[in-house]
Amino acid sequence: MKNRILAWTASALLAMQLGNALASPQLPPARFSDPERLPRLLKALPQIEQMMRDRMQDAGIPGLAFGIVIDGEPVLLKGLGLRDQAGHAVDADTVFRIASMTKSFTGLGILKLRDAGRLRLDDPVSLHLPELARWQAPTRDSGPITIRQLLAHLGGLPEDNPYGDRVLDISPRDFSAWLAKGVPFSTAPGSRFEYSNLGFMILGQVITKTSGRPYQQYIREEILRPLGMKASSWDPAEVPREQLALGYRKDGDKLAAEPMLADGMGGAMGGLLTSARDLSRYVAMMLSAFPPRDDAETSPVLRHTLREMQSGLGTPAISAMRPLAGGPLNARARNYGFGLGATDDCRWGTELAHSGGLPGFGSHMVWLPERGVGVFVMANLTYAPAGGLARQALQLLLDTGALQAREAQPSPALLRVAEETASLVDHWSDARAEALAAFNLFLDRPLGKRRSEIAALREGMGSCKFGSFKAQNAMRGKLRIACEQGWIDATMMLAPTDPPLIQHLDMQATRSASGELIELARALTRAHANGGNDLRLAPALRRADLAIAMQANHQVHGACTVGEQISGDGKTGARFKLACERGGAELSLGVESGRLSRARFSEPDGGSCMP
Repeated sequence: MKNRILAWTASALLAMQLGNALASPQLPPARFSDPERLPRLLKALPQIEQMMRDRMQDAGIPGLAFGIVIDGEPVLLKGLGLRDQAGHAVDADTVFRIASMTKSFTGLGILKLRDAGRLRLDDPVSLHLPELARWQAPTRDSGPITIRQLLAHLGGLPEDNPYGDRVLDISPRDFSAWLAKGVPFSTAPGSRFEYSNLGFMILGQVITKTSGRPYQQYIREEILRPLGMKASSWDPAEVPREQLALGYRKDGDKLAAEPMLADGMGGAMGGLLTSARDLSRYVAMMLSAFPPRDDAETSPVLRHTLREMQSGLGTPAISAMRPLAGGPLNARARNYGFGLGATDDCRWGTELAHSGGLPGFGSHMVWLPERGVGVFVMANLTYAPAGGLARQALQLLLDTGALQAREAQPSPALLRVAEETASLVDHWSDARAEALAAFNLFLDRPLGKRRSEIAALREGMGSCKFGSFKAQNAMRGKLRIACEQGWIDATMMLAPTDPPLIQHLDMQATRSASGELIELARALTRAHANGGNDLRLAPALRRADLAIAMQANHQVHGACTVGEQISGDGKTGARFKLACERGGAELSLGVESGRLSRARFSEPDGGSCMP
């Protein structure tokens, strides 16, 4: 107890020394670190347009419109092909039906009503639509269907594609009779994901009943108009003929016209019509929610609500595949938010997306909130491969090497403690160490042992000083202490205390790589063509394994050159950054008696797409 009191006393003294900045509640927004990011991304636009043209022709798509949005601005809006068989060209103002992409607009409407206090996400739907209270539950222990469950396709309703395609124009009378009669369940509510168009039709009715306005009117007045989406509508008859894209299906080697379904009670699940210019505003709004920051609210829906909508619910579905034999493993964890698919992709991180398919149309929108980029494609062909086109566009942006995520920024408290820690490493003091430490730090590893470990790391390194700091979030990150003969990396995490003090601290010394290690790394990057046949290998490393790793890295990244050293003891092993034709990579290698003993290529920061 005495030691704990002394630790708390030391903490209090430190707070007085460092002042209010140490305990600042500020959360600096993440930001992009590459000043050339936008020009580098823009270089991919001609390739994207040519890819769209080629794929449109290969797939026999009559016409399409697509857009690229970067940092809230449409950098490319383009129409290709024809909107009808009369030969009228598609442009950025051509209006397409976007089918199930409408679901995210419905989700926004529900959340906006929640923010206004008109409903709760955990309300039983029957609270707003009493006819659902008469439905027979699938099991005796089933709970009521909630609004949240319908938003995430967890309501237990059966999959209804393609049945839902044909009930878009259902009348209010027929829809009311459908609900009054009840429906069969596929699973118990809340137990598993199953895509339900009916669920979103029901949500449309919840919006109507709760807002006192027809669903379409509410979404138009509360979301579309504030965003300036003037061309968007649910009723094809409201769209000027010179702007409307007509839908087609393949009939052998010819195209056959698909009748345009009228607006009806199915509009909330798939009825919206919009243009590329309008849709770019919607994607820009979704991207504007990131990163969290102090700026004034400017969109019709609060930023924290937009982030909530894009977070995903339920149990993720995991998939992994190798698009190329011997190539990198592409892993994805798919989930569903409130009208949006929420996916973690090992190539580009968090991905929000939704597709749309109806007789005559296929569409897809996808954006990467951490990278500030969005892509959408709309086509007038039944189930056109719009999703594949959008993801190919993202891949071309990724290939520029500039599709990097924003980097977290340290809080003033974290940065101040990092500076104090660097000074402590150069000139150790037990008292200063205790003042920086949360009470658990020296209980987890005694002060004397830490002092000895840091002295061993410092040996032979010369004088040291604060070098740089890379935050993982406002309270955690990696400090680089620059020394005359290398550097020391310190991973640190602050405790949830006021003031924030160090609860976790690990250090690793890196000594500058020898000329032998540097030359060996260069030889590895030059040897992709022959699988490393000219390299001298230690018995622990099989030549066949090395060849596979080198081939996989080359397939993903192209030719690479050796960049700065990341870590290593300087003599027996080191890790280097690689600058490659298609993005960055890392190379870790070891040497034994002048021979290569290990070699591993990886994505930066231990990314999930591993060769």
